[in-house]
Amino acid sequence: MSSVPVAVVTGSNKGIGFSIVRDLCKQFKGDVYLTARDPGRGQEAVAKLQEEGLHPLFHQLDIDDLQSIRALRDFLKEKYGGLNVLVNNAGILSDRTPFAVQAEVTLKTNFFGTRNICTELLPLMKPYGRVVNVSSMVSISALAGCSQELQKKFRSDTITEDELVELMTKFVEDTKKSVHEKEGWPNTAYGVSKIGVTVLSRIQARMLNEKRKDDHILLNACCPGWVRTDMAGPKAPKSPEEGAETPVYLALLPSDADGPHGQFVSDKTVRAW
Repeated sequence: MSSVPVAVVTGSNKGIGFSIVRDLCKQFKGDVYLTARDPGRGQEAVAKLQEEGLHPLFHQLDIDDLQSIRALRDFLKEKYGGLNVLVNNAGILSDRTPFAVQAEVTLKTNFFGTRNICTELLPLMKPYGRVVNVSSMVSISALAGCSQELQKKFRSDTITEDELVELMTKFVEDTKKSVHEKEGWPNTAYGVSKIGVTVLSRIQARMLNEKRKDDHILLNACCPGWVRTDMAGPKAPKSPEEGAETPVYLALLPSDADGPHGQFVSDKTVRAW
């Protein structure tokens, strides 16, 4: 078993994820895994970074596929005995119609896929591990578009993961019945999925405090900003390299740091939720 520290970045064959891998290859003292659904695209991305003199490794990962997640989990357990840095970057922006289909597809990946990764990989986090869940400022604007009742639930310091899953499932069901607005939801599937990621991060940080406080693991949600990617389009003000700055900052928080933890961070600054 290797004693080398290891970092994994989900959805990292292009865009922000690719830039995060590049930065970690330069700054993280250990093995860095670039992951992608498609092995061909993943290997192409690795080859690009190798041309720059960097040495990322590749592992296939589709966060929509539990078997794929568990294959990565078993590999990390066997080869490294755990994980030091996890950056949950994989996500989609769907414009599928009708809206109910868009809601189901978007939440399946952005919320439920991210949650599945956390369920399988958080138990592998080594002491002083760092977990970064890439969310979005859209989660804040979407939260503001929720009913007061929903806002209260999503801001609660005692909401459980089961309750959050119930709410995310309800949103999808409400869109199928065309009653989501009447039920207090905003009209953005992407925004609701990222509310889910931010709230999940708050819950997970609380659980780590309760169960593994002495392990000094820090877990946060962050917004990389509006970045020029296939998802956000060419007019966005930030480059992927600039978008990687906050996730990488959180992934490399020094071992003596006691925060941020359980926060929503953008431009390396904690934001109010």
